[in-house]
Amino acid sequence: MSLPLSDQSMNAPTRQCAPRRWRDWLGSYAFVLPNLLGFLVFTLLPVGAALLLSFYRWDVVRPIDTAEFVGLENFQRLLGVHEVDGVLAPRDERFWQYLYNTIYLMLGIPIGMAGSLFLAMLMSQKLPGMVAGRSVYFLPSILPAVPICLLWQWLLNTQWGLINAFLRSTVGMGPAWLDNPALTKPAFIIMGIWGGVGGYNCLLYLAGLQGIPRDLYEAAELDGAGWWGKLRHVTLPLLGPTTFFITIMSIIGGFQGGFSQAFLITQGGPAGSTTTLMYFIYQNAFEWFRMGYAAAIAWVLFLLVFGFTLVTYKHGGKRVQTL
Repeated sequence: MSLPLSDQSMNAPTRQCAPRRWRDWLGSYAFVLPNLLGFLVFTLLPVGAALLLSFYRWDVVRPIDTAEFVGLENFQRLLGVHEVDGVLAPRDERFWQYLYNTIYLMLGIPIGMAGSLFLAMLMSQKLPGMVAGRSVYFLPSILPAVPICLLWQWLLNTQWGLINAFLRSTVGMGPAWLDNPALTKPAFIIMGIWGGVGGYNCLLYLAGLQGIPRDLYEAAELDGAGWWGKLRHVTLPLLGPTTFFITIMSIIGGFQGGFSQAFLITQGGPAGSTTTLMYFIYQNAFEWFRMGYAAAIAWVLFLLVFGFTLVTYKHGGKRVQTL
């Protein structure tokens, strides 16, 4: 029994749209496929291999078939405790020391964010030469890590460093920045603030400032608000999403940072005061050839980053939504 002419005319567009819909899907997947393949090959596959490797003991200079399955032994050694003279102590004290070093270096994050905001507010002013000034402040962010570390190694040198030369000419003495365990981490924090205050965080704040309507500032001025009132009630609340994003990314970068400075300037010293978790992973994998243990540290670092990011997103995200 044939369909009425009206029903055939209604079903014809549906049959014609189906091939077009498939062509749209195929075109979309074709655009996504290169990025998806890159993610699978260079991210997901190495992460999965590191998880599998964390359950093995493997000397990286030997064939992979010599790897010995040890289960959770690497994680137990990394996070476990044992009794020493009647007192419980970590089985791997260096891991906790280097975790402390990593978190200590992250104390520069709020200082750097405040400096980026101040610099972005300065750059948002219509002043002569501001375009060139933006380029100068952003330059340290695109320079390779090697020349920057060599520059700061010279600046912080105890004998002929420029910073100590200035201090000796003013206060009569200069500290041993790179030889004193109490000063190496503050020196690295200063180095990180110098390199990042005019970088991508500053650009994000600058974009956020340019997106704030001028009418809000004019309304605040009519209400009698000064620069502090406008900053507190207009600028900071409307920059809340930008600040939240920068905080998340800075926490992730902070846990993964410190490798270049430790590798190029201090080699993790003195007394391990500048060794971070990233440098500890490098030491285990490529200096001591304990690839399984290095993979276990990497996964613990991943869980730390994920946990801190989740907590920050849970509490900070709600506050941003209420602004």
